[in-house]
Amino acid sequence: MTSGANGRTIYVVDDDEAMRDSLRWLLESAGYRVASYASAERFLSAYRPGHCTCLVLDVRMPGLTGLELQQELNRRGAALPIIFVTGHGDVPMAVDALKNGAFHFLEKPFKGERLLELVDQAATSGTPVEAERARRRCAAARLATLTQREREVMDLVVLGRKNRQIAEALRISVKTVEAHRAKAMEKMDVSSVAELVQATLSGKGATLA
Repeated sequence: MTSGANGRTIYVVDDDEAMRDSLRWLLESAGYRVASYASAERFLSAYRPGHCTCLVLDVRMPGLTGLELQQELNRRGAALPIIFVTGHGDVPMAVDALKNGAFHFLEKPFKGERLLELVDQAATSGTPVEAERARRRCAAARLATLTQREREVMDLVVLGRKNRQIAEALRISVKTVEAHRAKAMEKMDVSSVAELVQATLSGKGATLA
């Protein structure tokens, strides 16, 4: 992998010093240039449009949160791919981040190879608009492979419903819910609820585009 994409830099924003150092080491070992910041405020004071490949951003931080930073960047019209990382992820948070244009939402703990894969995709997939179109087409194709029951279960998972609540709503057993849920996640090629939310929103976006 070359040093960044077209000489640009990856920004890392996380209030945890150990996490910043770990991410810096991982990304630099893959050939990327990295600039890290302990707060969203420090990042904003240094950020210059056009000089960044993508932003690896923590969700929960003192002061301006990751989601609030995303909103501020959107307000400024910054076309910047954002990969959220968090140890406190939940469905509503993922939905908000993804609806506001996040490139991906990655739950801790995660494998370094997975983060590098996402950063590489953000760096090489062209403009954010082109990347989003490609993700939507792929997700829509996967959504089309789900059975009606798998889709019903998945839609309720995305809404944040627990397995027992889904079972009651659909009048099926919890074990049946678990089976449909596992199959749906396999077909969507995701390993977490956050990724399922992203894939579902992208797929539905493609059908509406």
